[in-house]
This record gives sequence, C-alpha cells and structure tokens, in this order.
Amino acid sequence: MKLADLAHLPLTYAPQGLTLDGPLPAGFHHLAVERRIGAGDAAYARAAAALMHWAPQRGIGLRPVTTARRAATGVEILSRLVVLPVPCRVVWTVEDSRRTGFGYGTLAGHPESGEEGFLVERRGDDVYAVIRAYARPATLLTRLGGPLTWVGQRVAAQGYLRALQHAADGRPR
Repeated sequence: MKLADLAHLPLTYAPQGLTLDGPLPAGFHHLAVERRIGAGDAAYARAAAALMHWAPQRGIGLRPVTTARRAATGVEILSRLVVLPVPCRVVWTVEDSRRTGFGYGTLAGHPESGEEGFLVERRGDDVYAVIRAYARPATLLTRLGGPLTWVGQRVAAQGYLRALQHAADGRPR
C-alpha cells in the first residue's frame, strides 16, 4: 500500500467525528486518556504546533507519510505497524485559543475500524493533552488479538501523551 492508494479508499466506520465532542458510540471499544502537560501560553503553543505536525505519531516510533505537512481535514496519513499498513484520513480539526487538534479515521486496509482524536486543551492556565478513540477489530489478526489489541492501543495513547508532554516542555523528541 502506498500513500497515493489512499485517496480512493473509504472510511471503514460510522458514525464519524465523535472523538471531538460527541459521546463515543456503542459497539466500539472506547479509550479516553488525558494528562496535564504544562501551563501558560508558551506550553500551549508548543504542544499545539507539535500536535498538528504529527508529533504524537512520531513519538511512538511511527514514521507517518502524509499528503500534507500539517494536519487538516482530508489529509491522508500512512504509517506502518511493523509490516502492517495503517491508513487513515483526518476527519476533523479544531484550532482556537482553547483547543487545537484533529481526529483521523481508519481507511480500508487498517487493522482496526474507528477513529482516534488528539487534542491540546487550555483549562484556565493549565494545558492538557487528550486522546479519545473508538475502535473495533477489522481483521482476523486484531480479532484474534482480543484484549492484547486494546492493551496496545492504551500503550500507544500513553506514548502520544509523552510526546505532547515533551513538546509542551520544549524538549526535542
């Protein structure tokens, strides 16, 4: 699978866009984790910029290939989990003085079916990183993986939070 192949692939799930504000839908495994990563304008600006330039994905060792340098609705992203392709498309973005982030949904060929959302939020002066996801197995391998699949998703989410913590602190990753 190549990045150019993604343009014609459909999203593999519905409903879409619920990792931003909606309740996570029934029939999927849910994940919601967050961490305070700093305080103040500078921490927010650093973490928000890093997030929109794929720092969480790079922070867990993925090397995403994307159709744009920065996350935006419609941008496609192809990573590899060992040898498995992990194709996604950005389905929402938000950028304002209180929240910055994006969510991407799985495309045909992804081992799961669902959506993952990444936010940096201001709460007063505090800055938080928030990861929300809903997914279900899309392949025999992920069905056989059962609970191990969800453990892997939780481990990845903790890595995303660490990457955003490093960005907020101004530490190169």
